Amino acid sequence: MEIRYERFSRAWDDYSTVLEELASSPNARKICEVGGGANPFFSLDFVDRQQLDYAILDISAEELKKAPDGYRKLQGDVGSPKFDLPGQYDLIFSMQLAEHIENGIDFHKNIHGLLKKGAYAFHFFPTLYAPPFILNRFLPSSLSGNLLLWHSPDRVKEGNRGKFPAYYSWCLGPVKSQIDRLENLGYEVERYVGFFGHDYYQKWKPFHALSNLTASILLNYPVPILTSYAYVLLRKK
Repeated sequence: MEIRYERFSRAWDDYSTVLEELASSPNARKICEVGGGANPFFSLDFVDRQQLDYAILDISAEELKKAPDGYRKLQGDVGSPKFDLPGQYDLIFSMQLAEHIENGIDFHKNIHGLLKKGAYAFHFFPTLYAPPFILNRFLPSSLSGNLLLWHSPDRVKEGNRGKFPAYYSWCLGPVKSQIDRLENLGYEVERYVGFFGHDYYQKWKPFHALSNLTASILLNYPVPILTSYAYVLLRKK
């Protein structure tokens, strides 16, 4: 198992690079993006070029309608204990979906059931106990929604980057308890990368500077429970 820590500014590029490598593997023919909704990660050109059987799965028919035509679209609630869709995928991935699942155990069980033996799940998500996500978890949705619009004015529900309720169940950095419960579900944790820092304080310069300083210290002296984001690469045993 590889566990390491990086600065937040590297998170998206790092995740994207690993994901593209996984999807380009000869063993990854059947791929499902969970929570892809309006914004599938892989373009149709990439899907055609790699000759992938690529599906996007989302709870919302409305969000799926926003995705371009040409994708195979599946509607279902992957966080439900009653989730029942045929599987046998080589790779399943999600990006900033896990925090919106009310019960993390159901999410990871359902993903496990969709995978072939030896296949991979790859998830990127914000983590507790970063202060912005503690606020987002416990503030009333109307207030947290207004804060998000102030930080990111382009985030509107009618568009392709709407705000949805966040619960952060099982959304932690590489702490031992998190690794243990994933392994207890039948996964091998191959890689767990935590990221320190975030950009939510950019409009408050003193807080932004303090956040960057804290991230620098944590990179030298990592505390897994204080990550802001993480990704985890899981293999079905």
